Amino acid sequence: MNTNQKAIDLLEQNEYEEALKLFQIAVEESRNIQSLNNLAWMYSYEENDDEKALELIEEAISLNPSTYFPFNILGEIYIRQKKWQLASEAFLKSISIQPSNEAYHNLAVAKYHLGDLKEASDIFLQVAGDSDDAMFGHVKCLIDLGMKTEARKKLEAFNEEADEFVGEIAVADLYVELDCYKEAIYWFEKGWKEYWKVPYWVSRFVYSLFKTKNINRIYEVIQESLEQKDEEIKDAFEEECEENWTENDKKENIKQLCEEKDKYQNMLELISSGHIPLIEFDPAATGGCYLFGCKRHNHPEYQE
Repeated sequence: MNTNQKAIDLLEQNEYEEALKLFQIAVEESRNIQSLNNLAWMYSYEENDDEKALELIEEAISLNPSTYFPFNILGEIYIRQKKWQLASEAFLKSISIQPSNEAYHNLAVAKYHLGDLKEASDIFLQVAGDSDDAMFGHVKCLIDLGMKTEARKKLEAFNEEADEFVGEIAVADLYVELDCYKEAIYWFEKGWKEYWKVPYWVSRFVYSLFKTKNINRIYEVIQESLEQKDEEIKDAFEEECEENWTENDKKENIKQLCEEKDKYQNMLELISSGHIPLIEFDPAATGGCYLFGCKRHNHPEYQE
């Protein structure tokens, strides 16, 4: 059993620190595509250290790999760095070697941020499942392209029983974008007891209620949101400080909670004055296991 295989076995046993040490040793033994790629994956996925990961994966790519793994890792790093064009190029290279759903999905994310909405829409649709994040992205692109009739038709087909259902509030968000406020309210109500209340989506709910002149429900929604926030503030004051939760952390948390309470208190007045709460859509990259030699995912070791 070589060093890489030992490292992966430790990783399977959740021995992350020991696994990382062995992946580092594998690089010391030989700076080849496999060792550089796997250590980069560890830094990126387990250590959240894209700086180290980027240096390693660029070195791996300089060795002209015949596999798509390094390019997916590179593209994901670029997405987190918001370097959309570089990310797009990395995923296109990955796809040219071997198409993967991860690369297509992430290419769609990059294209969306680059403003290539038609291409992003098509790619999201290509990898979309039943009512999932990719289908959400596809519908959002259709709306942005002005294709609202098609967008609504596809949104109406969303299935809350689907395994990867994007969620009630997300569906409501898209209906708000379509100016379909009654439908939006229906989905906001379905998620009202299930979702943790935050000013962003509550404001979208209140806006929909305002557009349908349902003032009584607005007061109820805001009151319930304020009551929840008061409980959060009370709990925050009572929370004890410790090594990983300092007095400054506590003060900052209370400050943020109070600011959120202020948003609820001013929400109706702000919306009544003409404010339109905008949708927050920041599609995230999807990832996967790109470890050479991973038995769980049947990845063979890289052959030079």
